[in-house]
Amino acid sequence: MSDLASIRSTVTSLGPEFTALSDDLWDHPELRWEEHRSMAAHIRLAEQHGARITRDAGGVPTAFSAEWGSGSPVIAILGEYDALASVSQAAGVAERLPDPHSDSGAGHACGHNLLGAGSLLAAVALARTLAERGAAGTVRYYGCPAEEAAAGKSFMVAGGAFDGVDAAITWHPNDALSTSQVLTLAYTQAYFRFTGTASHAGAFPQHGRSALDAAELMNVGVNFLREHMEDADRIHYAFTDAGGTSPNVVQPTAELYYLVRSPTWPSAKALHDRVVRIAEGAAHMTETQVEVTVDGASAEIVPNRALELAMHGVVEELGGVPYTEEDRALAAMFQETLSEQAVAAARRRYRQPDGPLFEGVPVLGEEGEWIQMTGSSDVGDVSWVVPTVQLQGGTAALGTPFHSWQLVAQGKSSLAHRGLVYAAITMAATGLRIALDEQLRADAAAEHVRRVGPGGFVSPIPAGLAAPPLREGYVPA
Repeated sequence: MSDLASIRSTVTSLGPEFTALSDDLWDHPELRWEEHRSMAAHIRLAEQHGARITRDAGGVPTAFSAEWGSGSPVIAILGEYDALASVSQAAGVAERLPDPHSDSGAGHACGHNLLGAGSLLAAVALARTLAERGAAGTVRYYGCPAEEAAAGKSFMVAGGAFDGVDAAITWHPNDALSTSQVLTLAYTQAYFRFTGTASHAGAFPQHGRSALDAAELMNVGVNFLREHMEDADRIHYAFTDAGGTSPNVVQPTAELYYLVRSPTWPSAKALHDRVVRIAEGAAHMTETQVEVTVDGASAEIVPNRALELAMHGVVEELGGVPYTEEDRALAAMFQETLSEQAVAAARRRYRQPDGPLFEGVPVLGEEGEWIQMTGSSDVGDVSWVVPTVQLQGGTAALGTPFHSWQLVAQGKSSLAHRGLVYAAITMAATGLRIALDEQLRADAAAEHVRRVGPGGFVSPIPAGLAAPPLREGYVPA
């Protein structure tokens, strides 16, 4: 039996245990930094399969690693398990309907329930295959929190969690299978806390200084800034404190949470600094004070062509995801709920002229023909310190956007499970090729050094900044 056939057999036989883990996380979604139950579920299953567990990986409370084997090379497989707020959705229902069994309002709208379970399955299969061959090497699964905000992996990297790793492999649920590496935007997230002076808004307005006015002026200023930044730059915000619910009180406090993105970390930092100056100007105009607190940050992803080619070779040998008629019917039902523009854009991107699913083997473009995504991922920091490769897995109807109720609704389906199992086979087989091929590892390492450049990696996490749960006064999201 070939290595790929052996891994496929192992993953397929173990699949039900890990799709059950994925469904369990779907049923109990947890937000960033609060994934204690999700982490515990991963640890239990990893221990059942003989893993050695290290908690608080990189000093982060809801991060851990599970390890098998010993010695070099060290192959890391990355998993995630955080959900998103306000996207609760009933499973398998092709209309907007919050999950009637949920009391949290959260949902796995980016598929991290699938991501973590699929990656752990890949790690178990890779470890088992190396052991059966009597081959040296360490397989390490990383359970990573808070990808959706403040960059769990970035704090793990800063804490040394990935020191000594030879290669890292991960995946992300998506609307189509793809082996082409996706470029992400670097980002920084920060709280802007304005403090003013309370007063009766009708009788004594002259004595008040409105923090809410300052926050609104900041937003106006940032909106003017949008006209004078690069096309790929992105700025988003949310009010976390609007100063209270009494309009007849001049609001003494207000708080905004800003997310600033750009194609490189230096340009993201420069754009963030411009936003800070606008906030300072808003405070000056309103005679209030502003405190800026960085919450987290992450660099952009550094692609690795050597590992990308290795992963694509596995997919070519595997063929496409083996969807069933049941999967196609489910995908068609959900595709009917999507905009024509979303579906058309996906068809162009993946060169799929028709059908509700991407089927077959994706095209791998030439080196450097990578898509610049205008989203972000804390896989970026890992890729600066370890040669890294990422698969996009087909787990939803073509055109399904991230962070949508449609993605949540498909997250427990046979379609999603099939994509998870396929991704696990691909990652385990890619990991085996990396572990057994010294020249591949050398090529990937040399390319990594070249792409990172002589300046090396400078963490975007400010020196001394702890992960949010470790900060004084931390309040869960």
